[in-house]
Order: sequence, then structure tokens, then C-alpha cells
Amino acid sequence: MARLLKRLELNGFKSFAQRTTFDFSGGITAIVGPNGSGKSNIIDAIRWLLGEREAKNLRGLKSEDLIFAGTPSKPRLGQAHASLHFDNQTSFFPVEFPEIAIARQVSRDGTNRYTLNKADIRLKDLIDFFAKARLGTKGLVVISQGNSDVFIQAPPSGRREMIEEMLGLREYQMKKSEALRRLRNTQVNLEKIRALTDEILPHLRSLKRQTGRWEKREALEQELRELENRFFGAEWQELKAKLANVDAAIAGHRDEARTLETEKRRAEDNLKKVEASQPEERKELTVLREKLRGVHEKRSELQKELGRLEATLEAGARSSPAASPPSDGILEFVRKMKERLELVLQDDPITLQEAVQEIVWEINDFLATPALSRKETGSTTASRALGKIQKELEALDEKAESLVEEEKNLEERQEQFYQTFKAAVASVEAAKDKLEKWELANRERFFEHERLGMRREEWERQVRQAGRNPEEFQNLPAAEHMAAGEREAIERRIFKLRGDLASIGEIDEALMKEARETEERYEFLKRESEDTEKAKGDLKTLIADLGEKITTEFGAALSRINEEFQAFFNLMFGGGRAKLKLEAAKPVAAVFTEEPAEAVLGDASSQKPKGKKKEDADMDGLEMDDEHGIEIELKLPRKRITSLDMLSGGERSLVGIAALFALISVSPPPFLVLDEVDAALDDRNAKRFSELLREFAKQTQFILVTHNRATMEAADILYGITMNEDGTSKVLSLRLEKERVEAAATA
Repeated sequence: MARLLKRLELNGFKSFAQRTTFDFSGGITAIVGPNGSGKSNIIDAIRWLLGEREAKNLRGLKSEDLIFAGTPSKPRLGQAHASLHFDNQTSFFPVEFPEIAIARQVSRDGTNRYTLNKADIRLKDLIDFFAKARLGTKGLVVISQGNSDVFIQAPPSGRREMIEEMLGLREYQMKKSEALRRLRNTQVNLEKIRALTDEILPHLRSLKRQTGRWEKREALEQELRELENRFFGAEWQELKAKLANVDAAIAGHRDEARTLETEKRRAEDNLKKVEASQPEERKELTVLREKLRGVHEKRSELQKELGRLEATLEAGARSSPAASPPSDGILEFVRKMKERLELVLQDDPITLQEAVQEIVWEINDFLATPALSRKETGSTTASRALGKIQKELEALDEKAESLVEEEKNLEERQEQFYQTFKAAVASVEAAKDKLEKWELANRERFFEHERLGMRREEWERQVRQAGRNPEEFQNLPAAEHMAAGEREAIERRIFKLRGDLASIGEIDEALMKEARETEERYEFLKRESEDTEKAKGDLKTLIADLGEKITTEFGAALSRINEEFQAFFNLMFGGGRAKLKLEAAKPVAAVFTEEPAEAVLGDASSQKPKGKKKEDADMDGLEMDDEHGIEIELKLPRKRITSLDMLSGGERSLVGIAALFALISVSPPPFLVLDEVDAALDDRNAKRFSELLREFAKQTQFILVTHNRATMEAADILYGITMNEDGTSKVLSLRLEKERVEAAATA
């Protein structure tokens, strides 16, 4: 036997104040008890858990009526809680849980809570969940007390809803209803959008006329900005590159300056070292000069001696006239030597040596002359003096020769020193020259840096004069190099654009802002209109597809249902005819559409007149309600009854039962919950009803509230409900004929 419904738990729901649990097995579970004990509250709880929204369908006026109201001996409760547990091992529900627990809770403050396996969900989610499983409250899964003929009493559209619920089409019908609701809302929104568009459009045209020239200004400003970006950007890149090169050169020449300074110091140190290496040569030169001074002094003495000799000879000549000739010759010779000595005293040492040597030779020649010997017999003293002078001159000659040699050596050494000194001085001068050249080049670099700095200041001035911030261009990526001709052309274009902008005048920012905002609003509405039109078309397609699916499946199922309905009708009434048929279609008012708004920039005269189009009056031929209700045609045997209104209460119950079993024959539900549907049946028909229950219990689980003995006998489990003294419901359970249940389960 099938079992989907495992357990029902109630706590504070209506008369079940205490926590109460009902365990259901496969087959038939009957709930019995006296009137007013709370049996139907169990059925109400199941209907409530399946997503019932209306309190009146739960025998109440408001949701607070579902909470235990209290009795004189037991206070009322603040909330009601109920849960329904399903066995999902066969994956009847499309969720990956072996057991599913649906719980619902309501509080007196109106707060509701819905959970699926303790996870919070919405009521809509709960209804959709059961609709997909063909267990919604619109069908015949739960038939409440007094509604055994609910299928008969329902209007044609209600009957269709019940059948669709049993067939599993309710899910598609809900989707279609939701799509129709969205379509109506979409059409309302579309009309609002079009109304707003019609309101904005004239104002936008007026703004466009006023701001047309300013829009041209915006284009010119954009072009000017782009050209300025190129022009100032290229200039900045060029300046930046040159400044970087100069800075790099300055930084590099600092190292070169240090090298040159080091070179100069080394040359100067070398010069000092060379100069310091000459103290000995200078000392020797000083000694030599002293010696030469001695030679000069000696010459001076010789000169004096010659003077005295001259004086002596003159005196002798005056005192001895006879001795004049020889004395005159000697005197003349002495005078000549004196003059020669006076002259050579002014010469350099080498010349002095040669002159003294010559004088010595002449004196020797004079003394060796015989005439002089004969004639100077009277001048012995003068001769001796000349001899002495001769010797002294010879000594002086030797001394002069030695000094000349020394002077020559000294001159060679001085020449070497001079060359070394000259080279050291040249190195110092060369280092100084390099340093001077570096300083000159460095000054030129600094001058170039200053020039570039001034050029940068001028560039920044021009940028600011153009109303731009120099930092804009300093952060731009590297611009392409521009040839001189291109740069001049861009500069000319910039000047022209500035002139054009000046002639256009300043923009009224407030008016431009209003124009932009109005156009943005219009474009937004235009896009919204297009999107809404598309959504409308998609919804129409969806509605048509769902309607076709529902119509096709419903029509196919209705044929099979009618076959079963006829069979069960015959069984219940022993003959006759019964049929379910579709009533005539009743199209409802269509939703009208309008022309889409025209473009904003067109000529007003070219705009098409707006209004409702005749071809759209019926939503492009789509009926908004193409559902056909279900009418019942029947003919009872041996009676001239052809209308449902002519049926008795028992007959109405029999027709309802025949319809119910016809439906579950075509589309068996996992369980049915029936509240006293057999109340109006006589014993013979009650027996038939119980036999049908036993037959269908193989595939459908039944939970029934009954007072009928035949129905009780068909049950596998009996729950007895009584009323306690405190006004709460009490549960008693009884399992019947275990062997019969097991045998049926294995059949």
C-alpha cells in the first residue's frame, strides 16, 4: 500500500492544545468520534499545512481563530503550530531528502512562519511546492466537512481548477496566471512610460533648439581639448626629455669635475716635489757666485795694483827724465792692461777667463821683450810689481778655469731641472686648463638648465592661460613626436578654435544641464519602453505556450476522465449517463497598446499620431482568458432529472463520489483527505463507497473522518477523538486486522 503521509503533529491548533501526534500508515486511516470532539480540526490542519490562505476555508474568520482559544479551566495560547511529515524515499517530491517536514506557525499578533525541513520559506514557495506535486488546496485532495458535493457545487471554472490540480496542470496554470498578471502590469507600465515620454518630448525639442549652438561649442571644446592635449603634451615631453638630459649631464660632469680636481692636485703636488728637489743645486749656485764674486774682487785688487803701478811709473818718469822712454813704454802697457781689466770686470766668468788669459799672455810677451829689459834697468821696482801681477793673474786664470767648469756642470744640471720643472708646470697648467674648460662647459649647462626652466615656466603660463592644469599633461602617457609643420598646423587650429568659441559665447550651464537631464530621461524612458515591449512579447509567447500545453493535456485527460466518470456513475446509480464538457469560451476585455514614442530629433510634422491601434485591441488576437469551465451533463436512470439543482443530497454525494473516483483513476494522488463525504450515503451506497476505498487504497493513501460503520470497517487504523473535561481534544488509536492489512500490502 502507498504511504506518503507519515505523521501529523499539532500543538496549540484549535482544540489540540497539547502536543498531539498522528502516525499514518499506508491504506486507510479513519478518524471517528462524537460531534464537536475536534475531528474536523485535523482535516483543517492538513489543509492549512498544504498552503490554504483563507481562514473561512478553515472554518474561521481570521488567522487568530486557528489558535487554541482557551476554556474556563485552561488559558488560551499565544500561537499555533502544526507540521506534516512526508516519506520521500521514492523521490515523489523533487528534493534530495528522504523525509520532508512542512511546518507552519501563527501567532496572535498576526506573525506567520513557514519552514521546509526547518528552513524558512515563503507562503508562495509552499504553495508552489505542493502545486508541482498535485497536492494544492484547489483540487480534491482535501474535501472538508459538508463539502462532499464540492465538485457539484463549484462553478464551471472552479471544477476546471479542481481537475487541473488533480492532473498536475495547476503548476502551469499558476505560471500562466502569474504571466497574465505580469502582462497586465507590463501594459500598465508601458502606458505610463508612453505618457511620460509624450510629456517630455515637446519640452526636449524646445531645449534642443535653444542648446543647439552650445552643443556645437561642446564639440569644439572637445576638439580643442584633444588638440591641446597633443600640443602641450608634446611640448612637455620635449621639455622633460631635454631637462632630463641636462640634469643627467650636470650630474655626470660632477664626477668629471672631481676627476679634474684630483688631476690638478696631483700635478701641483708633483710641481712642489720638483721644486723641493733643488736645494743642493741652489746652494752650489750660491757658492759659485761667491767664488765669482771673489774673482771680481781679485780683479778689482789687480786693477788697484795696476793703478798704483801706474802712479809709481809716472812718479819715476818725472824724477828721472833719462828713464822716460823705457818708463813710458811700461806705463803705456800698464794703462792698457788696466783698461782691459776694467772692461772684463763687466763680463761673465767665461769671458773673464779668456780676457785674463789674454792679458797674462800679453804681460809675458812684454816682459820677455829685450828692449824693455835694456831700457828698464832703472825701473826694477815696476818690473817686480808686474811680475807679481803676472803670477796673480795666472792664479786667477786657473781659478777662473775651475769656476767655468763648475758653472758648466751646474748649467747642465740646471737645464735638467728646468726641463723637469717645465714639464711639471705644464702638467699643472694643463690640469688648470681642463678645469677651466669644464667650468666653462658646466656654466653653459647651467645656463641651458636655466633657459629650459624659463621655457617650462612659459609653458605652464600658456597652459594655465588656456584654462588647463599643467599636472594634466605631466601625468599623460608619452605623446608621439610631432614634426615642426604638424606642430604649427595644430597651433593654428587651436587659435582658430579659441576664436570660434569666443564668438559662440559662454554656455548657460543650467539650461545645458536641464537639456542633458531631459534627454537622458527621454532615452531612459525610450529604452524602458523597448524593454517593456520586448517583455510584453515574451509574456504573450509564454502565455500562449502554457495555454496550448494546458489545453492539449487537459483535453486528452478529459476524455479518459469521462470514460471513468460514466463507469462510476453507472456503478453508483445502476445506469444513466454522465459527462463533463467544456463550456463556451468567454473572452475578457483586451489590453490596449499604443504606438511607440517617436525619435526626439525628428520634425514635429513627421511624427505619427499616437493613439490606440485597432489591430492591438485584442492583444494581437490573444485571449487573455481562454480557459473553458467544466459543465456536468447527467441523466439518472428511471428519473427525469437532467439538472444538478434537481438532485437530492444523497444523489449529489453519489455524483461527487463518482467524479472523485473518476479523477483519481486517471491521475491517482498520493493521498486523499476526506471529511464525512459519506455522511449522506445509505448503507448500500456506503458499502459501495468502502469497497472503492479498499480498491483505491492500493495506490492512494486515505485519511477520512467518518461516522459510517462500513467505512470504519474498511479502515486499517482508527483514531478516536474525544473531548476532555478541560475543553481540549484527546486522541485514542486502534489498529484493525493486522493480518488483513499485511495481506493487502503484499497483494
